[in-house]
Amino acid sequence: MPTHFDTLLTDELIRTHTDSGRWKNRLLLDYLDQAVAARPDATAVVDARGVRTYRQLAADVDRTALALHSLGLRPADVVGIQLPNWYEWVVIHLAVMRNGAVTNALIPIYRDREIGYMARKAQVSVLFVASSFRGFDYPDMVDRLREQLPALRHTVVLDAVGAEPFRARRGFLRWDDLLASAGDQPGPDWAQLRPDPNELSLVLFTSGTTGRPKGVMHTHNTVLAGAFPWDGGLGLDHTSVIHMASTFGHLTGYMYGVCLPLILGGTGVFQDVWSASQFIDWVERYRINHTSGATPFLHDLLRAPGLGERDLSSLRHFCCMGAPIPRAMMAEAKAVLPGLSVFGGWGQTECCLVTMTSPDDPPEKVVSTDGRPLGGMEVRTVDFAGEPCPPGTEGRVQVRGPFLFQGYLGELDATRQEFDGDWFDTGDLAVIDEDGYIKLSGRSKDIIIRGGENIPVAYVENVLYEHPDIEAAALVAVPHPRLQEIAGAVVTLRPGAELDIDGLREFLADKGVAKQYWPELLEITEEFPRTPSGKIQKYKLREEILAQLESADGPPHSPQS
Repeated sequence: MPTHFDTLLTDELIRTHTDSGRWKNRLLLDYLDQAVAARPDATAVVDARGVRTYRQLAADVDRTALALHSLGLRPADVVGIQLPNWYEWVVIHLAVMRNGAVTNALIPIYRDREIGYMARKAQVSVLFVASSFRGFDYPDMVDRLREQLPALRHTVVLDAVGAEPFRARRGFLRWDDLLASAGDQPGPDWAQLRPDPNELSLVLFTSGTTGRPKGVMHTHNTVLAGAFPWDGGLGLDHTSVIHMASTFGHLTGYMYGVCLPLILGGTGVFQDVWSASQFIDWVERYRINHTSGATPFLHDLLRAPGLGERDLSSLRHFCCMGAPIPRAMMAEAKAVLPGLSVFGGWGQTECCLVTMTSPDDPPEKVVSTDGRPLGGMEVRTVDFAGEPCPPGTEGRVQVRGPFLFQGYLGELDATRQEFDGDWFDTGDLAVIDEDGYIKLSGRSKDIIIRGGENIPVAYVENVLYEHPDIEAAALVAVPHPRLQEIAGAVVTLRPGAELDIDGLREFLADKGVAKQYWPELLEITEEFPRTPSGKIQKYKLREEILAQLESADGPPHSPQS
């Protein structure tokens, strides 16, 4: 492996997680082979382009793997995939794996600045892009970036559904032409190219809630350990139909869209653009059982017109990831879709889904916590001196276990600084109760300290979501000359609603929220800046508020001071 792939992996770590059974030393390809042998004509993938069986998927993977090998792809090369949630994403990823190469999953909404940085950092040699998607021309972007990407040898272009076929031009290869290049030639000895499960499989860049992204390195073992971590399996098996609308370029989309259906030998149903109405249609048509996504997806589903007239009886699970689930939304889901279990989880790109509530948990735990550790993961909270916190006391969240990443790409020394021994410091703040359930209270960098007193960010945000006129809300720190920081609320409103700071204060008083926790600034926006996983980018909100304050008369007067 190239030196920029150096990881934290040790023989001791391999023994620990292998002996525990958490690292199964299998590749995603092994699950494909298993499904093909057991149920070759079962549906593997459904997307906007059609339906494919496991037999078809295996044939397409083999053909693409041979084409990539003929193109010069070799073990440890990096292949960038910047595609929507299309069937071909899965085909390409598995074909890359068959060649012993590494996938750099790139989110479709990224543009020149992000792709220029990420593809250069990962030394991408082959890049897959759409000809266009949601009005953006990806080949033109690649042309603009060529001088910044010296490792890039080939760019392969796939046509979007209904789009005009891409006209081949210098520096690009059409998808159909790539496949045709394989011809009928015999392939290499694939067994010789098979990667070790402890080798690097995937590079994903952090989603940018706090600024500059870092390349997170996962091995085959670490990411597959996190892809099916539930004791008892939540009742999922080869008959399950798994839906995914979160981008495969994010860890949620990858683990529970690409990996989970293959591990089960079930069916993956992929949406390239989230639409609640299409999701409902597909639940009825394909009998979807399980979906994972950001809280805004659940919000859209619950407000879809005519929801009560549709047959959603097959849909059993909605696992919300990427943002907290407001209590009011949980109650609404129970009332509107009583057969649906809504539960949440917490994790990061570096450590996959670490904790989760489950359908069997007490209702109070589901609505008030982020669950308990999954699949052999361990979680603790420590104070700012590094000492473990007792139950019920807020502290910094640290994790360790089989899902943990193996370093930031090309930044191994910086990676080690994020660890306390073998515990990874996540940067999150939380309280762990006596039953072992964790409740996230914010980011250590997002904490608001007003006049020396911490404001419970997650608690106040949950109350804001209960306001009948508020659609979505975020609480951010605003500089103050005397108190150092005060809380500012940024909200989106329901159609036709109006809200001012006095009305918000009256609502919070009626809810019994302590006055020192009240937001002292209210900003109304039409749309939040979000990461592809649905997380609100609070650092961007802070930047916007600061810019507005600088152009005005400074920070607001604090009525609670």
